Amino acid sequence: MASTSKRRVVIVGGGPGGLAAAMLLAQRGFNVQLFEKQTVIGGRSAEVRLGPYRFDLGPTFLMMKFLLDELFIEGGRTSQQYLEFRRLDPMYALNFPDKTLLARSHPEAMKKEIEKHFPGEGQHFDNFLTKEGRRFAKLYPCLQKPYGTWTSLISPTLIAATPYIAAGRSLHDVLANYFTSEQLRLAFTFQSKYLGMSPWECPGLFTMIPYTEHAHGVYHVMGGLCRIADAFARVIREEGSDIYTGTPVKRILLDGRRARGVELEDGEKVESDYVVINADFGHAMSTLFDASLLGRYSPQALRRRRFSCSTFMMYLGLDRSYTAPHHSIIFANNYRQNLEAIARGREDFEDMSVYVRNSVVTDPSVAPPGHSALYILAPVANNTSNIDWSRHKQKCRSSILRILRERTSFGDIERHIQTELIITPEDWEKQYSVFLGATFNMAHSWSQMLYFRPHNRFQLFENCYLVGGGTHPGSGLPTIFESARISSNLICRDSGVAYPKATHFQMALV
Repeated sequence: MASTSKRRVVIVGGGPGGLAAAMLLAQRGFNVQLFEKQTVIGGRSAEVRLGPYRFDLGPTFLMMKFLLDELFIEGGRTSQQYLEFRRLDPMYALNFPDKTLLARSHPEAMKKEIEKHFPGEGQHFDNFLTKEGRRFAKLYPCLQKPYGTWTSLISPTLIAATPYIAAGRSLHDVLANYFTSEQLRLAFTFQSKYLGMSPWECPGLFTMIPYTEHAHGVYHVMGGLCRIADAFARVIREEGSDIYTGTPVKRILLDGRRARGVELEDGEKVESDYVVINADFGHAMSTLFDASLLGRYSPQALRRRRFSCSTFMMYLGLDRSYTAPHHSIIFANNYRQNLEAIARGREDFEDMSVYVRNSVVTDPSVAPPGHSALYILAPVANNTSNIDWSRHKQKCRSSILRILRERTSFGDIERHIQTELIITPEDWEKQYSVFLGATFNMAHSWSQMLYFRPHNRFQLFENCYLVGGGTHPGSGLPTIFESARISSNLICRDSGVAYPKATHFQMALV
């Protein structure tokens, strides 16, 4: 049992950011109590079970595994003590209308694959790795620091990185420096979807994402990425801290502008020295505070900000197996037009981009022998579009199944479906508390990054901290883990508790 003399931290929400922060703080000697309103932990990284079929609710790509390793190393542990990893090769298949490109995990194999489909372009891959490796080495340390003051924008680390930020250039613009084929450029820019953005709008500095995939690999966690949440929870409990599921938080308790704990839905009040909010940022602002205290972060003001797209999800248990790669991305016939339709909130489901995870090829535990558990995602407009999903749900489903039938080796899967769950943008908002159904949170535009994103030490209230995709550095599992580390470090700094400095990251740059 944790000592009552320890500094007390209450964490609202058991998503990957909240659990990572709880683990770090528990390892550093804090008395942590984490409250999750769902009956299971994980947030958008929770597990979905449909009878004998198992799925991840949200993230399915594990990149930058070295960062996850660091979180365990800090407490004298290794990630391999709690999790089993498989490095994927191919990392994913990219299905264009006229060809399928396999993204290989090793540079020489990737060069050969590029040359096979885009003669003369393979030689440019080395240049991409070299130049983007320099950019990554300069820029990633900038994402590991907080930006709570204007002066943080002139830190030596950020100033040194300025020549590498590709100011005024999009991700697509940067890739045009390396490859002449439009399809090949898309092969290295579709990752902007991890941020819920178009590659023609996504800031060019995010070439860090395709770079780190090719430099450091993409991994599967056996049992699903949801097992990361379970691993964090094991460490939290080993350190004597507590996790409460099925326990909604009603509001943040305030003494003036100082957070002093939480009131639970049942009326119980839990006092603490620090409060960490891991709930979806927009949802938290809509429910945990009096709107009159929030100013530019009031729900009304937030609706005027730019948010990411949403996703239409299908989780299918099927009575047959498939040999398709672990991850497949099927590009819309007119990819840019598809993205523009999403940005404008149009009800255009005829030409869609679709992602499929066929994890049983790597992990037989997710389905019975001879069966499959297919995870299918299609980017769609968020709920500012006012699309009536009760009317369009089946139309969208039918279009996705048609695309798989016409464009992939999966063929006609409908007759093999044994069980099915669909999540629409409306469901994301109403059932999973995602503001506007924007599954990737606030858009990562220049005006909503670094200092201009909600701060890790939340600027509106003392002793209140944010973790997750709605704060710096942004959405995506690696950056959410970094938000947990940044906020945990700030709590340690504010309470005079020593904390380790990351060193393993430098090894990943070699």
